[in-house]
Amino acid sequence: QVQLVESGGGLVQAGGSLRLSCAASGRTFSTMGWFRQAPGKEREFVATITRGGSATEYRDSVKGRFTISRDNAKDTVYLQMGSLKPEDTAVYYCAAALYRDYALTGAGQYDYWGQGTQVTVSS
Repeated sequence: QVQLVESGGGLVQAGGSLRLSCAASGRTFSTMGWFRQAPGKEREFVATITRGGSATEYRDSVKGRFTISRDNAKDTVYLQMGSLKPEDTAVYYCAAALYRDYALTGAGQYDYWGQGTQVTVSS
């Protein structure tokens, strides 16, 4: 019943843009975030946003290129990705916290996870 469903992944040329969406259902969530995992690497934090959008944080390598936002009326969080690089290639996962409402950068701080969507950036 409680689920997060990502969409918007795909293949894009380096320098291009892509917007990921994560639709939540089943209950209300507080802080939400995006993580990614490339082959042979650990899952890493990408971005996080509090329920009201008052606080956001990004990993250093995506600052100035990615923007996280949310539409609570639609129970959806977005990740707008621009100036994409081959190093951004990974499976992207959205995550949601049930109660904590502050910037969360650790995977262990979230309660629910989506199944992931593949983003491939070609050179």
